[in-house]
Order: sequence, then C-alpha cells, then structure tokens
Amino acid sequence: MNSPSIKHALFNRRMLICIFTGFASGMPLYLLISLVPAWLRTEGVGLKEIGFFALIGLPYTWKFMWAPLLDRYSLSLGTLKPGLRRSWMLITQVLLLITIAALGYLDPLTQIWPIAWLCFGIALLSATQDIVLDAYRRQILPDQELGLGNSIHVNAYRIAGLVPGSLSLILADSLPWQTVFPITAAFMLAGIVLTLSIAEPPRSHQQPTTLRAAVVDPFHDFFSRQGVQHALLILAFMLLYKLGDSMATALATPFYLDMGYSKTEIGLVAKQAALWPVIIGGILGGILILKTGINRALWLFGVVQIVSILGFAVLARVGEGLWLLGLVIGFEYLGVGLGTAAFVAFIARTTNPAFAATQFALFTAITAIPRTVASAGTGIIVEGMGWENFFYLCTVLAIPGMLLLFKVAPWNGDQS
Repeated sequence: MNSPSIKHALFNRRMLICIFTGFASGMPLYLLISLVPAWLRTEGVGLKEIGFFALIGLPYTWKFMWAPLLDRYSLSLGTLKPGLRRSWMLITQVLLLITIAALGYLDPLTQIWPIAWLCFGIALLSATQDIVLDAYRRQILPDQELGLGNSIHVNAYRIAGLVPGSLSLILADSLPWQTVFPITAAFMLAGIVLTLSIAEPPRSHQQPTTLRAAVVDPFHDFFSRQGVQHALLILAFMLLYKLGDSMATALATPFYLDMGYSKTEIGLVAKQAALWPVIIGGILGGILILKTGINRALWLFGVVQIVSILGFAVLARVGEGLWLLGLVIGFEYLGVGLGTAAFVAFIARTTNPAFAATQFALFTAITAIPRTVASAGTGIIVEGMGWENFFYLCTVLAIPGMLLLFKVAPWNGDQS
C-alpha cells in the first residue's frame, strides 16, 4: 500500500469511530479486572474471594450464545428508531453507566453477593456491547482497512484502561468510593455520544429472517470450511495461546499491593508502564506482521509472551522497587501487545465476513475463557504456593498453545 493510501486510511471518519468503539468497549472490562479487585482488597476482602470474582466475567465467554439475537432483532426505543446495531449499542451503554455508578453505594464487607451480581450484570452488558460494536466495525470498514481499524480499536481499548486502572485509583486515595464510581461511570458518555452521532451501517448481506438461520448458519460455515478436526484444533489454540499470560495478570493489582506499593504508585507507575508498551507492541506487531506474515508472528510473539511472564517471578523474588516494577511490567505488556496483534489478525483471517458477528463473538468468547474460568482459581493457587511459584506455573501453562502452532499456523504455512 502506498503512502497516499495509508494517509487516506488513517485520517477518515471510520478510524475516528474505531477510537470511540475501542474506548467504550474497554472501559467496563478494565473496571472489572482492575478497579473492582483493588476496591475489594483495600476494603479488606481476601484473595480467595477476589480470585473467585473472575467468574463474573463468564458472559465474555458465553456471548456467542446470544450474538445471533443481535443479528436478528432490533430493539424498539419508543419514538427513537436507531436501527439494528445502534439500538443495542445505546441500551447497553446507558445501562452500563447506571450500573457502574451504583457500585460505589455498596459495602464490600457486608454486601459481597450484591456486588458480585451487579458486577456480573456489568459483564453481561459489556459483553453484549462488544458483540454489536464488533459487528458495527466489521460493517463500516472496507476489507483493506480491517487491519488498521481493528488495531486502532484495540489501542483505544487499552487506553480506556487508564480511567479505571489509573485515574480512579488515584482519586480513591482522596475521595470516597461513592464518588469514584460515578466519576468512572461518566466516561461511558463517550460511547453514548458516539451512538447518537453515527448512522446505522449499510448491510452487505440480508438480515437473517429466522432465528434458526441466525444461529445455525455461522457454525455450519466454520466447521464445513475448516473441517471438523482442524476446526477443533483452531478453537483449542484460541483457548490456550494466551492462557499463561491471562493467568499471570489476573491478580496483577492485588500482587502490586501485596508487594508494598501504594494505590497512587500503582496508578502512576504500574498502569502507565503497562499501557504504553502494550500500545507500542500492538503498533510494532502490526508492522512486523506485514513483513513476517501472521503465522511467523504468532511464533515469534508467543515466545516473547512466555519469557516476559518470568519477569513477574523476578519481581516477586526481589520485592519492592519502582524502577524494577516499571521495567518488568513494561516488558510483559510489550509481549502482550505483540501477541495480541498477531492473535487478532489470526482471528480476523479465520472469520467469514458473511457471518462476522456470530463467528467473531464465538472466537473472542473462547479467548476470554482463560481470563475468567482459569483465572478464578488464581487466588487459591497463590495462597498455596506463593507469588513466585505461581508465575513459574503460568510460564509452563503458556507452552501448550505454542505447540498447537505446528498444526494451526505452521512456520511456512501463511495464507495471508
């Protein structure tokens, strides 16, 4: 692609929309994986309970089950007729603003179950928003802009983590949680403004006329195209490729607190050291993929991911030290950025554009399983074997996904 084409692709309204979709999508997830664990820990909730809170993320793994509904039915909002995609976007974003703000009015020590159910509801709304935002983005982006648009979306997704993972933590040192959560929730207004200011996308294919067609056809297409055995290997790879990495970062904020860092230090150092390397890694990964191809990138970036997990073991052994904290986290999240760039490209290549909404929901739901089900027991593991040995275990668990590359993405087998 020549320079004028790149300039035109970068500076158009579609890329601006991708920034807002990424921000709106990332906000609720980072609230659940960064701010809520820090809130519970500072209020005296144990690691076991916080670890089990990972189960509230189960809707991210189930979302393919109701994704066909979002392809089939639009919501009626009175006199407002936003259309198929925008109706789902608007209702989920408004409800997310309300439910996130409500968290601050609950007491973690006496109302842990109401908090768990409310967080589960936030995850359900967030997963539903992800489905429709992914489908909307797939419809407005021409094929030649899919890679760039998704890269911008993912980077904005990461930047959204600054709000609950940094700003909100800093505010929590001087403000009550009843104030912090409504301030955090107010950032969902960015998504609402986006939804109200954009048009319903033109449909490249006919909307399913029956629920059966919306449910069955995407799955039949995937297994018939790939063959059952190879399709199952692809699904296993999507499950395992980031398993070790997801487990290593599942209790990151409680780990930093246990290492003796204050909430302000975590907000200023740890979160910044995670954000910018993951963005740089994503951009660098996208450039390197053009040179190496998707398959080789999965191999190279996967190795970096595995090695970077060991940095947390070093931090657990050495202990407190802000420079070491920034270095270890920076390298880890550089690996995360690189690995995610290749991983998302692989998922996009595997998806049939004709069934993008449901297939993309299925694939991303599978990739979310390690962050939810597998990570739920991390608190028990840490209490049983300590932080350092836990990170060694995460390193070992990252290897099976790499071995599956021999079958699903051989070194010289690029199709791109």
